[in-house]
Amino acid sequence: METPADARARRLFGGSARALGDLAGSPFRADRDRIVSSPFFARLGGVTQVVSPGGSGLLLHNRLTHSLKVAQVARAIAERLTADEDRRALLVDLGGCDPDVVEAAALAHDLGHPPFGHLGERVLDQLARQRLGLTDGFEGNAQSYRIVTSTEIRGAATTGLDLTAAVRAALLKYPWTRLDHPDPHPRHLDPPPRGATVPPDDPESGSSKFGAYRTELEDLRQARAPFVGRIADWQQTVEASVMDTADDIAYAIHDVEDFYRVGVLQQGAVSAELMAWQRESGHFRAVTGPALTGASRRPGAAIELLRRQLHHKDDWIADDEAFAAAVEHVRTELVEGLLALPFDGSIEAEQYVARFSARWTNRLVDAITVTAQPSMRSGHVLLGSAQWHEVQVLKFVHHRFVLARPDLALHQRGQARLLATLVEALWEWLLDPEEESRLPRRLHDLVELAEAELHPRTVDRISRARGRAIIDFVAQLTDGQAVAMLDALSGRSGALWTDAFVL
Repeated sequence: METPADARARRLFGGSARALGDLAGSPFRADRDRIVSSPFFARLGGVTQVVSPGGSGLLLHNRLTHSLKVAQVARAIAERLTADEDRRALLVDLGGCDPDVVEAAALAHDLGHPPFGHLGERVLDQLARQRLGLTDGFEGNAQSYRIVTSTEIRGAATTGLDLTAAVRAALLKYPWTRLDHPDPHPRHLDPPPRGATVPPDDPESGSSKFGAYRTELEDLRQARAPFVGRIADWQQTVEASVMDTADDIAYAIHDVEDFYRVGVLQQGAVSAELMAWQRESGHFRAVTGPALTGASRRPGAAIELLRRQLHHKDDWIADDEAFAAAVEHVRTELVEGLLALPFDGSIEAEQYVARFSARWTNRLVDAITVTAQPSMRSGHVLLGSAQWHEVQVLKFVHHRFVLARPDLALHQRGQARLLATLVEALWEWLLDPEEESRLPRRLHDLVELAEAELHPRTVDRISRARGRAIIDFVAQLTDGQAVAMLDALSGRSGALWTDAFVL
């Protein structure tokens, strides 16, 4: 009889057998090696984290360096949890927490991110649903799952990376499909889990976030089978929860690092926002919502909006005293600490950044806890209340003083137009009967794969298969490859032979 441990190590296609190229004896270590050997992992070095790698030099994180840091933090969390005798029994009851599984999932979690990061994700989703008629649209987490289960190897007989059930389950931050699995669907729960809510401007489209397309539903079910009866159908596994928490920690810290390095985060602006709220928090709390929104450019107003948003979305943990303490801690560490001295590239400046990052990482990792009965909007693994609020304030600083900048918006609007034009150009190429034999080979393979997996076999099956293949094809490009391909398709490139992409 198969034990739970055996079920966790079971692969989708190959049972527990080692494959050619596997050097590690542990199936979970072998999964880790398969992921880092994949070309999809290598391409992350050319994919946007916040700003495109092509225009930022070596100062900013890309998806590859981000993934490596998430893996580092996730493994540290898992090792600390499993070393704690008081928590070990609970972790086993919930399905297990293996540091190798956590590290592998962390390395793979962003494989599906398209060119230009979250912007590309939104644009491809809109194009997939509205232009190409794909009900599932596009979602970066679901695309990561599709890559490791379906599209990583060429040809209609694709088997992906054939990862173990435990690692695939740990990839599922959002263990549901967009519309119909599990039943009842998480978007109908009250409150819905984090990510399961529907977009307010398109309530019929399903969950905003989801972990797999319907084409990978059977793979999802097999990955989650060892955890049935241990955790809710919509709940992350413990290992997925560790990975998700590590992602939050890495993101919150290194984005602040990045934009301090390039001079975007300015001490004066951040200080004015935080200190204005501290001085006038009583006044801000008395202001009505519409009035506060209208005055959002006034220092202190935006962070008051954050405080209210946390209460609205996360009343299970939101606490005014903890929020005020988090604002003070971030002000001390960031405004009076990191931002007090402009980054000048010196050894001393690098050491200053390293100390800031190490101090914050240790603080947050040390605050990780495990609970048997988490909130609907939390996983089994979570930060302590004080540190959870601190992460929200750090994220606020990044959103307020980086993502909301008009110059970044200008850059991103151009990237959105580029992706839309590229999808349209590839669609026209696919529809040209005289060009069928000259299609990019990878695109041709992806069409065959999509045709084989789409059900039912309706009259629009070929059209939907072509649409999914185009989305898969564009999503696998780096930022630079997307730009170069559109230049070629638009006749702007003078180079016939190029290493910018392989056809």
